[in-house]
Amino acid sequence: MIHLQNVSVIFGGTPIFTDLSWAIPDEGQRIGLVGPNGAGKSTLLRVITGEQEVESGRVDRGATTIGYLEQSLNEQPGEATVRDAALQAFDEVLALEAREEKITRQLEQATDYESDRYAKLLDRLSRVQEQLNARDAHRIRSQTEATLAGLGFAPDDMERPLRSFSGGWRMRVALAKLLLQRPDVLLLDEPTNHLDIDSIAWLETYLESYSGTVVLVSHDRYVLDRMVTQIAELTRGRLSLYDGSYSYYLEEREERRAQWRAEYENQQKRINEIEEFISRFRYNASKAAQVQSRIKKLEKMERIPPPPDTEDRISFRFPDPPRSGRVALELSSFSKTYAGENGPVRVFDDAGPLAVERGDTIALVGPNGAGKSTLARILRGTEAFEGERSEGHNVQLAHFAQHQADALPMDATIIETVRGVSPSTPDTTLRTLLGAFLFTGDDVFKEIRVLSGGEKSRVALACTLLSPANVLILDEPTNHLDIQSKDVLIDAIRQYSGTCIIVSHDRYFLDEVCSHVWRVGNGDVRVFHGSYSEMQWQIEHGSAAALNPEPSGSTPSSNGTAPQNAPSETSGAATTPTSEHAPQRPDDAFADLNSYQVRQKMEATETEIMELEAQKEELEAQMAQPDALEDGEMHKLTERYQQLDAQLADLYPDWEALSEHVMAIDAT
Repeated sequence: MIHLQNVSVIFGGTPIFTDLSWAIPDEGQRIGLVGPNGAGKSTLLRVITGEQEVESGRVDRGATTIGYLEQSLNEQPGEATVRDAALQAFDEVLALEAREEKITRQLEQATDYESDRYAKLLDRLSRVQEQLNARDAHRIRSQTEATLAGLGFAPDDMERPLRSFSGGWRMRVALAKLLLQRPDVLLLDEPTNHLDIDSIAWLETYLESYSGTVVLVSHDRYVLDRMVTQIAELTRGRLSLYDGSYSYYLEEREERRAQWRAEYENQQKRINEIEEFISRFRYNASKAAQVQSRIKKLEKMERIPPPPDTEDRISFRFPDPPRSGRVALELSSFSKTYAGENGPVRVFDDAGPLAVERGDTIALVGPNGAGKSTLARILRGTEAFEGERSEGHNVQLAHFAQHQADALPMDATIIETVRGVSPSTPDTTLRTLLGAFLFTGDDVFKEIRVLSGGEKSRVALACTLLSPANVLILDEPTNHLDIQSKDVLIDAIRQYSGTCIIVSHDRYFLDEVCSHVWRVGNGDVRVFHGSYSEMQWQIEHGSAAALNPEPSGSTPSSNGTAPQNAPSETSGAATTPTSEHAPQRPDDAFADLNSYQVRQKMEATETEIMELEAQKEELEAQMAQPDALEDGEMHKLTERYQQLDAQLADLYPDWEALSEHVMAIDAT
């Protein structure tokens, strides 16, 4: 167990926390460490590890082993491969293996098998092998590869030099190394920042069976609700513990803060009364003893700090966009190939067709490298591909991607940058938006050049949201946002009357805003109606479970019940179920199709019927010929004729149902 006793940390004369105490068990706890930006969460983790010195108090770690994943990596990668870098988690085993190899070579070179030296070598080898067996040395490589695979590394990646990967992927290797070390207490500072949805789901499943304690700092509400059993809130230098999930914490916090506020106000009232008495009778000799008594009482009184102010709900609305046509974007069947190091890489292989209708909010999800960002660029019209792309009437596109931060004017201030995008927007509105993205007070006057990469990304996102476009394509918009900022973005997207396409790994965010999910992977795009959770249920329990298997990273749902309005999967166009959605009827196979899909399906069914009827007429003509009676030819023709009859018998009711849908749509 780790004990923090009356710990205080001060930066530049400003106390981060004072007299903070915390007992962290080393078995089985899942603790979410939360608090506003700047509260000192990362500082507290460094205090626990010993990297941050304290002004006063003590930290007792005992024999507890601690693993710590920081938000960013400081060390530069060497020449080691991904596998070798992760295997460093087993330094002791690797050292024993090296000793075993050395002793084995010495034995091979020995010639006097009866000597004492040979016997000693055998004894040393036996002891080393016993230690290797005790540490399950034969399993370390399979464990390492399984952990790396769970975090998104392909088999070929494991032999590549670590230096050839981006910082985000190197962070995954650092996480794999920590997981393999299995310390008693695992401290994870924003571990999901560099993971895709499948890897996050794998990590959740992995940590469910982790025997030690996990302390997790995260802005991902889905992760906090699914993983943690206790919330530790750090605010105003105080640490408050809540047993339960993040959702429970939000409810319980309001009750505790109301009590805190009442206690604070009662104490302030009592302090005012005492100070008023002291001021009134300070120079009254008959009251001198009572005055002194009250002065001592004030000095000994343990002051209750003021509770945090009630968080004002920041709201932001997109500029009203011009109305686009019913179909905003369309892609024909399409393919995309990249030139890879070892030959062409096929990202999409005859995927689609796809369509986006006005008002849709579509999530693009899938493993890293599956092609989500590529598909976003194809939809935007900036990526060459094999196929056709068309825009609807009056479509005005705007997009956000992380690299846009590099294109910001470095000499301009933050407020000047956003004002340049929307000159007609009042400064109060601009500052409200910037406040939602964590730029408050004089922060807005900072020049872009002095901002961190994450801060620049938030400015770029703010600029995108001020654009009066009717189709927004947002690539990882929630990176670098805290929970409150994400809530502002959620509200804004919900109120947005345009069309939105989002690449994100934040499942809570996607559940709150998306009407459709496009699952990218295996060279294809699978289209689902509903939220991310509904898509997951459909894959695990619905009709989509029988289709192509999902990547191994897919996570099981938290329970076996279907979410409300369990979705359906389609291939092709995806749209929001608005008033233009085809009317639903009981036992209607096309109830989940939208107007665009209904028309496309009816046309395809009509074409198929005409082709089959033409084949049937041709067969009838052949059967009328005299030579059809020779060599069993009539039997073959009759068999084919019956097959065509059966196919048409299935298609005619479909065509009638589709025709009724189209008539109903035209009547609205």
